[in-house]
Amino acid sequence: MPSEVIVLIPYFEDELGLLNSINSILEEFPVDLMIVDDGSINKPFSIDTIDKIYKDRGEIVYEILPENGGIELALNIGLKKIEALQYQYIARLDCGDIFYKNKLKKQITYLKNNKEIKLLGTWAAIKDDKHNLLYTEKHPVAYDEIKKKMYLNTTFIHPSVVFKASILTDIGLYPLNYPAAEDYAFFMKIVKSHTSENYPEVLMDYIIDPNSISSLKRKRQVKSRIKVILKHYYIGWHPTYGLLRNMLLLLISRKMSNQLKSYVKK
Repeated sequence: MPSEVIVLIPYFEDELGLLNSINSILEEFPVDLMIVDDGSINKPFSIDTIDKIYKDRGEIVYEILPENGGIELALNIGLKKIEALQYQYIARLDCGDIFYKNKLKKQITYLKNNKEIKLLGTWAAIKDDKHNLLYTEKHPVAYDEIKKKMYLNTTFIHPSVVFKASILTDIGLYPLNYPAAEDYAFFMKIVKSHTSENYPEVLMDYIIDPNSISSLKRKRQVKSRIKVILKHYYIGWHPTYGLLRNMLLLLISRKMSNQLKSYVKK
């Protein structure tokens, strides 16, 4: 039975994280994988190991890039290949993050029952690299609220989303001119023209890695976010507040920001 869904996983020298993530995909139907190695040199993954642990759960497509070009490029190369393969749904997953059992089944069933929705995220347990719970992220569920709050920050946890592959025809790929905030720019484009929601259930563990893009390139990420807000800006409370809020974030460290979130959301 061919799969309707493929999970796009960018990879860079984190085989243990990749194996843990792949092992967490436990569904009642086949789930295919697209793994894009973004030019790993010191720790390339073992195709034999991955094939062995994912045996009989779905097909795996590998794309090995000759050099490191950044996650935006890796994601876009994966999306282009997926488009050619004609899947109905595209999911995301990052190395180290963990799906709960039947996560994709719940999302795809919801999308099939609500055909106007083109992108669906979920809530998540936010954990540190030792898997200690920091807080639970419950982004807005309803589309109207999502459209407003996207001007403050992304309202989707990137590796939680499933979206209909057909939207790529008019949305296109991840923008390359917003370094470290390609997901925010991508989701903003989708939300502006397609109904998008979050499934109101914690369906994954999102690991905050101290070596992740969000941690190491935070200022660049916030600056890119400001550029996205300005591109879509209109005179109103949420765009104005979002712009000021992100300018303030340039003065606050990632560690302090996470501490504030943990205090507020626990």
